[in-house]
Amino acid sequence: MEPKKRKRRRILIGVVSAILVIVLAVLAFAGNYLFEFAIERKYENAPDVEPDSITSDEAGAVMDANREWITAQCNAWLETAVHEEAKITSADGLGLKGSVYLAEESTHKWAFVIHGYGGKKENMLDTACFFALEGYNVFLPDLRGHGQSEGKYFGMGWLDRKDILSWIDYIISIDNEAEIILYGVSMGGATVMMVSGEELPSNVKGIVEDCGYATVWDIFSDELDYIFGLPEFPLLYSASAVCKLRAGYTFGEASAVDQVSKAKVPMLFIHGTADSFVMPYMVERVYEACPTTKDVLIIEGAGHCEAYCMNPELYFDKVFGFIDENCIK
Repeated sequence: MEPKKRKRRRILIGVVSAILVIVLAVLAFAGNYLFEFAIERKYENAPDVEPDSITSDEAGAVMDANREWITAQCNAWLETAVHEEAKITSADGLGLKGSVYLAEESTHKWAFVIHGYGGKKENMLDTACFFALEGYNVFLPDLRGHGQSEGKYFGMGWLDRKDILSWIDYIISIDNEAEIILYGVSMGGATVMMVSGEELPSNVKGIVEDCGYATVWDIFSDELDYIFGLPEFPLLYSASAVCKLRAGYTFGEASAVDQVSKAKVPMLFIHGTADSFVMPYMVERVYEACPTTKDVLIIEGAGHCEAYCMNPELYFDKVFGFIDENCIK
């Protein structure tokens, strides 16, 4: 090869190599940014990732009135509720906190009530109240990276599923005859679905999930488009790789669909038709994947995490009717 041609070839290889290095560096930076935006713990306020509500003004007025009634009911319950704090250490060494509310009359019925992304256990007291008034002991955990629990990263339900298994063991150590219902909303809903695919003790009798996402990949793909107007390739792949390196899991493996397909306990799925965050198609995917006794409740006009306050009578009649018929006799 002539010297000039060899020189041009070396220059071309150098330019291409430099471009590849720059592209990889940009992808690594962007992937790390997205990981930190979505997964890294926020000690002040979690990012506002929820799209604008598409619920109607009429539906909003109905929910406002119901929320006022629900809050009054919850406050009345809390005035006399017996409350204890609980703590365990996760398998990877994190201190996890939770709250136990014991029923007025002795019972072996327990409800785990699990919060969503960026939330904390106190956010779930209004729904926990319904279980308490139905005669359940209630347990509310702070998921890792939330509330009073330790953790630098959000588990998005995937890491949390193992933590919930540890909490189940904790409750059984208190009450070895415990009959446990797992209930979660949004990321809490995804958490209980991801728990469903694990080997559960016989004490776990059923699962109720409300507006949980099908997979972490799906919800982040939707959010990448909504917040940044970007397609999932290549940034979501980069962020998922960063998540594997820093938090120990990929967005793809964190799948409620796959876990639900291995479930062995009865499951109730709930969603609102006006949910613009976790899109209603996701409940169809997890419901179809479930091989056990199952049912689904769709609340017309309810947005994300709004089904219970859109129609609390219908909502909790369905929840307790499903449990009484299929889970705890």
